[in-house]
Amino acid sequence: MSAVTDLLLTRYNYLAVVVLSGIGMYMMIENRNLVKKVIGMNVFQTAIFLFFITTAYVEGGAPAILESGGGGGGGPYVSPLPQVLILTAIVVGVSLTAVALALIVRIYAEYGTLDEEALREVTGE
Repeated sequence: MSAVTDLLLTRYNYLAVVVLSGIGMYMMIENRNLVKKVIGMNVFQTAIFLFFITTAYVEGGAPAILESGGGGGGGPYVSPLPQVLILTAIVVGVSLTAVALALIVRIYAEYGTLDEEALREVTGE
């Protein structure tokens, strides 16, 4: 039991990823309200961001920056690529959320409801 506790205490980021992705998936699947589905998508997206950054972590890593003196440290270097990709994904995620919420506003204006089942009945599907 001590090994499991030690693993959870040292790898708590992965536990947070599992919990956040579970909450996000549950919200997207189980809720009938469209706004709550968008919120669930954002929670799931945050879990993916955390997972990607956590896996890119290098213990004792130094920034990959060349110093002007010519002498660089001999330690392991951290790749800046994961951070750049996550920043880009955050921008795309915010844009996706804005478009989804704009569509939800239009759906509510047209049909007067955000309930998924009521929308299916109204549209005849």
